[in-house]
Amino acid sequence: MIKTKRVYEAPEPDDGKRFLVERLWPRGVKKETLQIDAWLKGVAPSHSLRLWYGHDPKKWEEFKRRYFAELDGKPEAWQPILTEARKGNVTLLYSARDTEHNSAVALKIYLENKK
Repeated sequence: MIKTKRVYEAPEPDDGKRFLVERLWPRGVKKETLQIDAWLKGVAPSHSLRLWYGHDPKKWEEFKRRYFAELDGKPEAWQPILTEARKGNVTLLYSARDTEHNSAVALKIYLENKK
């Protein structure tokens, strides 16, 4: 199972492997206190795509299309997540306030279509 969770939420036993999937380190979070198995910067959307999207829900469908195209070009970035998801639970950690329209949610959709 692949879950998404805000990085500010406490870890839970069923989180499984926890991957930070942001290009930038989340504000207000100390590296030594965040419980993650890996920080996968390379799986995050490009800087230009992130700026274009700006967390505008009206752009969600186009954002996903563009982001999926980026992901298609870099399987080495997301393959470790999929490998772990085939073994057990995986949690994708993100910092966005919008819990429905963010890159971790899009990444989850993308990976679930790869299973």
